[in-house]
Amino acid sequence: MGTRAQRGALAPGGVVGDGRYRLLAQFGIDERAGAHLWRARDGQLRRDVALTMLVGDPADPEAALLGRRTLERAAHAATFEHPGVARVLDVLSLGSGISSSEGLLGIVVAEWTKGTDLIDLVAERPVEPGAAARMVRALAESVDQAHQSGLVLGIDHPQRLRLTPDGRLRLAFPGPLPDATLRDDVKALGSVLYLLLTGRWALPGGPPALPPAPKSPTGRIVPAKSLQPRVPQELSALSVRTIEDGDHGGIRTSAAILRALDQAAEAAERAKQPAEPAEPDGSVWTTKKPSKDKARRRKLALGVTALVCAAVAVLAWLGMMAINFFQDDGDTSGPPVNLADPTAEQQAGQNGGQNGGNDGNGGNDGRQGRTGQPVSPSEITVYNPEGEGDSPEDAPKATDGDPATVWRTDLYKQQLPALKRGVGLLATFDQPIDLSKVRVVADSPGTEVQIRTADSPDAALDDTQVVGQGKLDDVNTMISLDRPVESTYVVVWVKTLSGQEPEFTSEFGEVKFLPSA
Repeated sequence: MGTRAQRGALAPGGVVGDGRYRLLAQFGIDERAGAHLWRARDGQLRRDVALTMLVGDPADPEAALLGRRTLERAAHAATFEHPGVARVLDVLSLGSGISSSEGLLGIVVAEWTKGTDLIDLVAERPVEPGAAARMVRALAESVDQAHQSGLVLGIDHPQRLRLTPDGRLRLAFPGPLPDATLRDDVKALGSVLYLLLTGRWALPGGPPALPPAPKSPTGRIVPAKSLQPRVPQELSALSVRTIEDGDHGGIRTSAAILRALDQAAEAAERAKQPAEPAEPDGSVWTTKKPSKDKARRRKLALGVTALVCAAVAVLAWLGMMAINFFQDDGDTSGPPVNLADPTAEQQAGQNGGQNGGNDGNGGNDGRQGRTGQPVSPSEITVYNPEGEGDSPEDAPKATDGDPATVWRTDLYKQQLPALKRGVGLLATFDQPIDLSKVRVVADSPGTEVQIRTADSPDAALDDTQVVGQGKLDDVNTMISLDRPVESTYVVVWVKTLSGQEPEFTSEFGEVKFLPSA
């Protein structure tokens, strides 16, 4: 789009819109669209407004076409109302509020947003990480609601944003580019977070006043933490994963960003509580979700029950020893068991199989009643054949031996399989494991889980085999397979999430894979 215009008109004191709007101060130029961003005074209604003026030559067919498309998208966005977006008051075009002599293709008129220019905000130094996260979360809320309505906001230029007096980032100059997409809005959220944390803009087309984000020799954006060591690793990774279109771990929805920021905020609040110890490095940011009181009570009850059972067993054994010691009659009620007799060993296996059938979902063979020690996978990753994985960076927490660290799915507003068939974890073992049972420690009641085996790490869901399933109704759930199965790749597939409308999510504190003895 061209940028030719009557320079005399685009200066403080000049008037546009057939003389209705007097220009007060310029707040930036979005060169990609020839959009000049101004604060102006509405002479008719006597109020300040924000003008996004599309400067160009009306005789240029291509420029005129792009201008019309921008105005059409702005008019469509006028129906959207959210505190994070300035309300569109009017859309002016040639012959409808603009004369051909003004050198303009159109004007988007929006209510004026009081506050601070985003570039001025980071001019002296980056924003404190906690404040940056809160600012971006407020902006992400507006993006998420707009995307649910099928609207693109066009927040991918920092001069279009302002910080309101109450600390919220707001789109002050609406008018998305003709080719702007939902993905562009999501990338912009990551770039805004990166800007607040580092003072650098990570997307193309930024204003000259902002230095661009540095890149590594491989072309990847340098993490925010490398530029500002005080930035928590979680926020640093979130900004880069949102911007880049990598094959692994990319964040592509505003809902996922909101969930990640909420987790960080919860962790920060937990770290501020005096009763909770600080992180070793002094940081108050962590991906660990605060332990729920309900989960703590359940785990405490399980622990106390186990101790009581153990004490009763010991006392019973001591009592039997005492009876045998003082009993005069040495006769027994049955023949002695010959441990060398194979039939005795087979009977023991059958008894073990029966016991196994009473644990979890039952068992069909004697081996299932006798499991060996848990086998840790060499690698555990998120398995999501229908798109991006949920919290892929947290997958190893499901097998790290600490139930307090969790892998959590994204937050869904509809129960599975409304949006997709499911999501899960893929465990890879160095050698095939003769799997018999899977123990899940999770405070996610109602979650339905399938245990599946796969021939390869990238197998499609329909190519995997269901070998067991169960429902997580307690903190500690044992899922017994129909029969022990040898496999190198095991999928713990979440078929149904915990929660209720409009918030569905499940979390796994620990997953243990038990082979046959």
